[in-house]
Amino acid sequence: MGLERAFECPVTLAKLRSGPLGTLLEGFCDWLLEQGFPRGSVRKHLSNVAHLNEHLGKRRRPQPQVVTVEDLDGFFRAYPSRCRHRGPREEHVRRVRWSVNRFVQYLRQQERFVDSTPPPIYAPLRDAYLDWMRRYQHAAPGTLELRAQSVTMFLQWLGPQATPSGLAGLNAEQVEQFFLADAQHKGRAGRRSMQAALRTFFRFCLQQGYILQPLDRAVPTLRTYKLATVPRGVSEQQAQQALHGIDRTTPVGRRDYAVLQLLFSYGVRGGQVRALRLGDIDWEQDQILFRASKHGKDVRLPLLPEVGESLLDYLRNARPAGACPEVFLTCRAPYHPLPNSNALSALVERRLQAAGIDLPSRGAHAFRHGFATRMLQQGQTLKAIADVLGHRHLGTTFLYAKVDFKALQQVALEWPQEVSP
Repeated sequence: MGLERAFECPVTLAKLRSGPLGTLLEGFCDWLLEQGFPRGSVRKHLSNVAHLNEHLGKRRRPQPQVVTVEDLDGFFRAYPSRCRHRGPREEHVRRVRWSVNRFVQYLRQQERFVDSTPPPIYAPLRDAYLDWMRRYQHAAPGTLELRAQSVTMFLQWLGPQATPSGLAGLNAEQVEQFFLADAQHKGRAGRRSMQAALRTFFRFCLQQGYILQPLDRAVPTLRTYKLATVPRGVSEQQAQQALHGIDRTTPVGRRDYAVLQLLFSYGVRGGQVRALRLGDIDWEQDQILFRASKHGKDVRLPLLPEVGESLLDYLRNARPAGACPEVFLTCRAPYHPLPNSNALSALVERRLQAAGIDLPSRGAHAFRHGFATRMLQQGQTLKAIADVLGHRHLGTTFLYAKVDFKALQQVALEWPQEVSP
């Protein structure tokens, strides 16, 4: 049976199986092991979930077909005051809660968990908008994620008014009030994202008849200039400093080194690194394929020796075994691809911070800016840079013309001097 794969003591096995969750714990044990958890971690999770099993047993709960939110709420209200443990109570309860959350994840997959918490009042409206964006605007998954976050913030701000009928009373003053208050806490990119989300949301509402006025025009326009800033990227010296500072004797170090080597060598987006699959690396032809991102185009590039060596080191000595086609996985069970761009940018930021590199932006995109700047300094044309970066339109690459200081010096006018009469 499943529990024998983690425990040998007959008393412990009997205790786990005696409670109302005994049958479910058998499957939970197998699930943890299949997910790649080491045996020690499996034992800790099962021991922590056993407290929930004991709590339900004291309530004379029959063996349940499902576990409910009420079961968990009752357990966490009662357990902290009566638990016996070593060390700080808060730390112990936190570990128990973490294990119970893992157990709930398993129960959800088995359709054995009932979440009786009613969905928020705005959920139908938000979901209909996202479906409209997906069907008729052909929005990419990343765009949908950003729009969902922004629109959710606005609908939460509306409160009870966040329903199709409630939107009928919405006016331009409310829209402006929300946007200006939200913009105070965000940078240029965050303001533009909220601006785009609100405008498309109000166009959807107008089309559906929820509002009668084109409120997308009420969203304030905060003037920004696309080419107003100079791109600040990681220099070659800084990149080498970050790479040399990584301990490549650990699985995490091998993975992070390969990620940073890809970003530095090719200037690809973080999302393209996360999406890189094992089949995208052509070892026989010494080529690597980066899939299109943000409506760009696929890019097939030579597999540089230093990149190939770092990838082989990671794949042979650090990558967890599994069926995931993605190259880069988490280093702790359950093993899965890096969940989002924030996870990869946080990885890059940690490595730059550890190397003592201070930049305004320390995410994955800093390597992309640095790569384009180096190509320009080496005399490459904007067309060549656009092809390597995967830009469909040359105008997207014009940003980097501002760091071509040699060319700018040739067209710069002399500073006028004052001539006394």
